[in-house]
Parts: sequence; structure tokens; C-alpha cells
Amino acid sequence: MSKKITNTTMKMWCLRIRIKRNDEIRGKRLQKLLLYLLMEARIDGATVWTGLDGFGKRGRATTYLEGVLINMPLIVEVIDEESKLKPLLAQIKEVLHGKGLITLHEVVVLL
Repeated sequence: MSKKITNTTMKMWCLRIRIKRNDEIRGKRLQKLLLYLLMEARIDGATVWTGLDGFGKRGRATTYLEGVLINMPLIVEVIDEESKLKPLLAQIKEVLHGKGLITLHEVVVLL
């Protein structure tokens, strides 16, 4: 549940999911599956950020082919109430199927 701090700020939660652009589950792009799950859960909004380069436990996130980036890192970021995000964590983990990293932390939103 969100908590008011002052008239112009509110405590909410930020969910970040780090994946790679080419990640797929059962032939479908992982970022599309995640966005569909978030929309079905009536999350207020999500943003997919594209990174230029990166690395992690699955290795380098960038592949170059004649100057074109192919498998860039992606971050799906959601800011919403804790009561809406926490119940989704198990479903998100299942959708990721071992691909990606999930972080959740409290943020202060300026209204």
C-alpha cells in the first residue's frame, strides 16, 4: 500500500526486470510476455528501456554484426503500489524461466 509522506510525495515501489532483447519463451519475446502479464494485472504502466551494452551471469548482452546491435540488454521498469507488485513476483519469476534478474525497491514519487 502506498503511504503519503507529504502533500507532494508518495512512497511506492519500483520493480525492475533485466533481460536480453532476444530472450524468448515458447517462441514469444520475453518483453512482450512480461508487458502482457503486467497489463493483465492492471499495473498502471511499464517502460522498456534498451541498453547499448552490458554483461551478467549469462555473459555479454551485446552482439555486433556489421555495426548493428543484435542482443541488447533490456530493463522493464514498473512503479506502482507494493500491494499490486508483490503478488506478481512469483508469476514474473515463472515467466522469466531462469532468464533475467528481478529487483524490487521502495521509491519516493514526487507528485
